[in-house]
Amino acid sequence: MANLTIDISGPRATVTLTRAELRNAFNDEVIAELTAAFQTLGARDDVRAIVLAAEGPAFCAGADLNWMRRMADYSRAENLADAGRLAAMLRTIHDCPKPTVARIQGDVYAGGMGLVAACDIAVAVETAGFCLSEVKLGLIPATIGPYVVRAMGERAARRYFLTAERLDAAEALRIGFVHAVVPPERLDEQVDAIVRALCQAGPAAVAAAKRLVRDVADAPLDEALIARTVEAIADIRASAEGREGVQAFLQKRKPQWLA
Repeated sequence: MANLTIDISGPRATVTLTRAELRNAFNDEVIAELTAAFQTLGARDDVRAIVLAAEGPAFCAGADLNWMRRMADYSRAENLADAGRLAAMLRTIHDCPKPTVARIQGDVYAGGMGLVAACDIAVAVETAGFCLSEVKLGLIPATIGPYVVRAMGERAARRYFLTAERLDAAEALRIGFVHAVVPPERLDEQVDAIVRALCQAGPAAVAAAKRLVRDVADAPLDEALIARTVEAIADIRASAEGREGVQAFLQKRKPQWLA
């Protein structure tokens, strides 16, 4: 692919944005390539975790300037189609059945915030900056909004959507937008540790746990939700992986997925 590389090493897949000279800003081609990459990797049985990384000083600066120039002349119908493709990409990453980790080595702006928010786990270097800059251009972070609000919470989003202030990594960590902040020389060590933890767990259980978070996060705590959680644990206890995991624990041996 012209704008990214895919590397598979054992159970880990790494998708790396390679437009360093353009601060890894995305356009319609990047959107299509990311969508295809996560669809393909999400369907592979041998892939247990996916890392989203980038080359150069920035993780992702949002929309490519040339793409923005083209969009300036788009009709409303063309804008709807274009935004729809971006929304589909974010949904594909968010709903990927495999756990996803954003490896943030540099600044994250505008649409790049959506990429980070769509991933399950985010690790950033302490020098990274974050910004929802859309209102400075007379725009709003609409397409990325559902993911960013879920990642940082409504209260923080009320501030940063409206002010377009730059967040440092410490603030991004404080509001929960990223899970860990480390010195640059420890970034890969931290990402590797998270990937190892993901790959130690039962693959079907990880996928089911990811669905569980999505299903219960905004659901009312009512009888229907309780019934769904009861069914979920009953189903996985009765599954082949669930039975194997419990037996391995009781017999003090490694489960088959680690053998």
